[in-house]
Amino acid sequence: MRRIFLFMLGGLFSCLLSATIARAAGHNIADYSLRVHIFQFNSHSHYYQRSLDAVDGEGSANLYENSEPRGFDFSYHCGERLMVSHGYETYPARWKKPGQTLEILQPVFGKPGAFESCELKVEMKESAYYKHNGLLNEEPAAVFKAWMEKRQYDPEHGKTEPQPAPAPAAGAPAATGAAEPQ
Repeated sequence: MRRIFLFMLGGLFSCLLSATIARAAGHNIADYSLRVHIFQFNSHSHYYQRSLDAVDGEGSANLYENSEPRGFDFSYHCGERLMVSHGYETYPARWKKPGQTLEILQPVFGKPGAFESCELKVEMKESAYYKHNGLLNEEPAAVFKAWMEKRQYDPEHGKTEPQPAPAPAAGAPAATGAAEPQ
């Protein structure tokens, strides 16, 4: 009886220890206050003994920092495949080297709450990207920011879906501007 008790106590201790280690190895999402929207990328997969070893490539994305949009081009080398953002989806990010390297978190399929990190070497732009009719376009960041304000879109602060445009006042000409970013 005593052996069984000690065996079970040892098993419980092992489980608690491994859970603590796993939690420590995870990512604290609160440390990733920036948001990244990946529009497009290419990738080259590298295998070792028939298993995916690394993936690298280049792409284009927007960074949302201090409620300001900025486009950037990037190269990456990661342990897992990168995922494009669908719709207005964004990924948590933080600067590893400000203006040079961003670290993003992407969800792990089949593991709710689990994330894989990937480093992006970035070349920042003064413009922002948006898609129109399936094509990637650029516009001045100030124009995109005005669209964000009009649509109450700010992924850094939980406003992850743009709101419909306010109706123009009666007799007022329709506003012109950028196409709907996606």
